[in-house]
Amino acid sequence: MLRGLALLLVLFVVLGWWFGLYEELTFSNLVAKRAQLLAYVSDHFVMSVGLYFLIYALAVAGSFPGASFMTIAGGFLFGSWVGGAVAVAAATAGAVVVFLIARTLLEGFIHRHMGSALKKFSDGYRKDAFSYLLFLRLTPIFPFWLVNVGPALLGTSLKVYFWSTLIGIIPGSFAFSFLGSGLDSVIAAHEVNNPGCASAGTCNFNADALMSRQLILALVLLGCVSLIPIVAKRLFGAGRRRSTES
Repeated sequence: MLRGLALLLVLFVVLGWWFGLYEELTFSNLVAKRAQLLAYVSDHFVMSVGLYFLIYALAVAGSFPGASFMTIAGGFLFGSWVGGAVAVAAATAGAVVVFLIARTLLEGFIHRHMGSALKKFSDGYRKDAFSYLLFLRLTPIFPFWLVNVGPALLGTSLKVYFWSTLIGIIPGSFAFSFLGSGLDSVIAAHEVNNPGCASAGTCNFNADALMSRQLILALVLLGCVSLIPIVAKRLFGAGRRRSTES
């Protein structure tokens, strides 16, 4: 079943890149079509949320770029709380699909050809897999697709992967969703300098422009908190060994 799903996913990715579907996921398009999108959401809220969930999950499963855009768009279309919650659910679902496919297709091959150094690293990683994964999820500087695939190749359990992903993406997802809920003020600021850019789809900004250094720093520091149990374990373990030896 997973092999068939993997083939469908590969086909989806190839078609998406071939037809440039990912290129449609831009702030310019979102702003230019915001009136139509908001009207559709108002008239078909439940269906809109379902479509958003499906598109987001497929984008993550297909490793398309633009997860931050999708989360900001969710906040813009559905509000910060609903948009953030659906983004967390969709991103987790898509990530789990990637994890299961990668584990099924690649884990055996990797372990058969893994060198002693990589095996030692893999064994050490699994001892504190939850904390390591939580750090990677909380810190928005690592490619989302890499954090989806890497743990599968290192023998992470599905339970650890699921909970660390779900918990780890909550802060960033709601932060981006709150940014999206305030997107109208950003559009208004661009309209001052470039009148008519919203309707023309020429307002030039992206997710990086919306993120402040303070927000990134806060998420990085939050990620570092997740490593405290590992550091404490190493320090206390080293202390016990020294006291035993003495």
